[in-house]
Amino acid sequence: MAGSSSLLRAAVFAMALLLLRASSVDAFFDPFSIFRARTEGDIFDPFGVGSTSNGGADDVPEKAEVAQTEVEEKGAARPNTMGLTRVPPTGTPSKASLETTVLRVNTRDDKADGAWTIVSDNSGVSAMHLAIMRHGRAVMFDTVTTGRSLMRLRFDNCRVDPRAKKPNTTDCWAHAVEFDYNTGAVRPLKILTDTWCSAGGFDAEGNLVQSGGYFEGDKAVRYLSPCDTCDWIEHPRSFADGRWYATQQVLPDGRFAVFGGRRSFSYEFVPKPGLFNHQSVPLPFLRDTTDDVENNLYPFVNLLPDGSLFIFANDRGIILDHRAELVIREIPQLPGGARSYPASAMSALLPLDLRGGKLHGGADPEPEVIICGGAPTTSFKVGENGEKLMVALRDCARINLANLDARWTTEDMPVARVMGDMLILPTGDLLLLNGANKGCAGWGFAKYPVLTPLLYSPGQPQGSRFRPLAASTISRLYHSTAALLPDATVLVAGGNTNAGYNFSGVDFPTEVRVERFTPPYLERHVAANRPEIDMRSVPKDGMRYGSRFPFRFRTPVAAVVEADVMVTMYAPPFTTHGYSMNQRLLILAVTSFVADGWSYGVTVDAPGKPELAPPGYYLVFVVAKGVPSAAAWVKIQ
Repeated sequence: MAGSSSLLRAAVFAMALLLLRASSVDAFFDPFSIFRARTEGDIFDPFGVGSTSNGGADDVPEKAEVAQTEVEEKGAARPNTMGLTRVPPTGTPSKASLETTVLRVNTRDDKADGAWTIVSDNSGVSAMHLAIMRHGRAVMFDTVTTGRSLMRLRFDNCRVDPRAKKPNTTDCWAHAVEFDYNTGAVRPLKILTDTWCSAGGFDAEGNLVQSGGYFEGDKAVRYLSPCDTCDWIEHPRSFADGRWYATQQVLPDGRFAVFGGRRSFSYEFVPKPGLFNHQSVPLPFLRDTTDDVENNLYPFVNLLPDGSLFIFANDRGIILDHRAELVIREIPQLPGGARSYPASAMSALLPLDLRGGKLHGGADPEPEVIICGGAPTTSFKVGENGEKLMVALRDCARINLANLDARWTTEDMPVARVMGDMLILPTGDLLLLNGANKGCAGWGFAKYPVLTPLLYSPGQPQGSRFRPLAASTISRLYHSTAALLPDATVLVAGGNTNAGYNFSGVDFPTEVRVERFTPPYLERHVAANRPEIDMRSVPKDGMRYGSRFPFRFRTPVAAVVEADVMVTMYAPPFTTHGYSMNQRLLILAVTSFVADGWSYGVTVDAPGKPELAPPGYYLVFVVAKGVPSAAAWVKIQ
C-alpha cells in the first residue's frame, strides 16, 4: 500500500521517543515489542511523531478566559485509595497546552449553560474505552502497550506479559477499572490480552461483550458481567481476522457483527464463547475506502429500522443486508475531507420517533444519520511530516436514508472539531464535546483543545441548532471519552495518552481526572419540577416487543399535562475514539395518561420489533417540559 514505508518510519521514530520519555517505566514494558512477529506491510502505524509547531492561529475562533472553576464532588476518590498510586506532578504547562479554544456563551438570554464538577482526581486508568453498566458502575480501560497505569493489581493476581523478553514476566498494573460514578471509588479489573483500540457492546442480558485489540488481543472476545466481584473472561482466539480499530454492532437477533480493523477488509460475527470463526465475510467497500493513512478505521455503523446496516467509512457509505451478505445501495460521497479514524469525526443515528406509528405494523420511522467535523484527508500526513497542523473540518452533515435519492445537507458548527464525542441526550438533543480544533487522531497530532461543548437541537431549523455551553477546564484530545449516565448527567474521562502515564515533559499529560457535565436541563431554576419515576411501578419483567408498558411518575412542584410529557428509551453505548457504538434513542408513543394531582399513570407502546430496539437493557426517561427524570433500567425482549 502506498505510504506504508513512510508510516513505518514514523511509527518507529514515535516509539523511540516514547522509550526516551518512559525511562522510569517498569522493566516489563518494551515499546518495540509491538512490532514483533509482524511483516513490514502490517506494521505501519497511525500514530507517529507530533509536530513541534504551534500551528499558528489561523481559523481558530476567538478565545475567552475560562471563568468558572470545577469543584470536587463530595465523596470523590482520594489518591490513597487502595490500589491507586499518586498522580505524578505535571510540571510547568507548555505554551501549546495553554492555547485552548473556548467559545463565548450567550449571556443575553436566560438559558442555563450547564456546569462541570470533578468526580475524581484519579481513576487509576485513563479511559480510552468507556461503558456504563446497569449496576451503577462505569467500566474504563486503555491498553497494556503504554506500560504502567496508576492502579496496581493485587500481587497475587498479576498478568503474565506475553511480549516480555524474559519468560513469565508479570505485569502488576491494572489496565481496566470499574468506576463508581456516584462516589468516585475504583476497583481494578484484570485484562489478559491487549485491548488497545478495541470495540464493544452490550448483549441481551446486560453483559459487556468486548472484541479485538492489539497483538495477542486482536482476535479476542472478552466478557464482563455487571456485578461487584465480576472480572473479565477472555477467549483470545475467536476471530478469523484481526480486529484492531474495528466497530462492533448489535443485530436484531442479539448477535454482534464486527466490521473492519487495520488491514481487515471484512466483517464477521462474534462467535459463542469458546468457539472461533474459521473465516470472515469479505467487504470490498472497506478496501475501496482505505488510503495511504487508512482513513477508514472505526467505521460508523448503524442498525436501520428495516434491519439493514448503514456503514460509513472515510467519505462515503453503503447500506448492507448482512443476512444476505449483499450491498443494497451506495450512499453519495460526503465531500470536504475524511470522517473516519484517524480523521475522527463525530456521528450518530438521530432519535427514532415512534409516536407516529401504530403498535402493530405501523410505518417505520425514517432513519437520519448525522456526521460532524473530521479532518482534511492529508491531515495525518501533515502531522507525520512535522508541518503546521491543519484546521479540522467545521461542517455538520445529515442524510435521510429512507429516501432512495437522498443527498447530504450540511451546515457549519460554531467551531471546527476533530476527535470529539457525540452523545444523544434524553431530550433528543445532541451533546458535542472534547476534541481539538487542529490536527487529527494520533499521539501528538492535535492541538488547540476545544473546551466548549455544543448543544445541537436536530428539530430546529438550520442556523439555530447549535448553542455553546459552559466550558470545561480540562483539555481532552486523543482517546477521550464521554457517556450519558442514568441521572441524565454526562461522565467525561480519558484523553492524552502518553507512554508510562507520563505527566511531565509533554504538552498534554495523561488524563486520569473524571468530570461530570450537568446539561442545562438540570440546573436548579430549570429543574425544580423534575419528574421522578416510581421505580416500584416499573414492570419487573420489562418490555415485550409490540406490547403496552405502564408505569407511574410524579412531579414535585406543579402539575403537568400529557402535551408536556415525552418518554424516551436510550441504548447505552460503548465509546472509544470519538464514536459511541450502538447508541440509539427512541421516542415512545404515549397511549394513556392519567393525572392524579401531581402523580401520573402513563402507558407507552414498546417498540414493535427488535430492528427498532435490539434486545437488552435500556434507560427509560420521562421528559416533562424539557426536563428529564432519572432513568429506570428496563429490559426489552
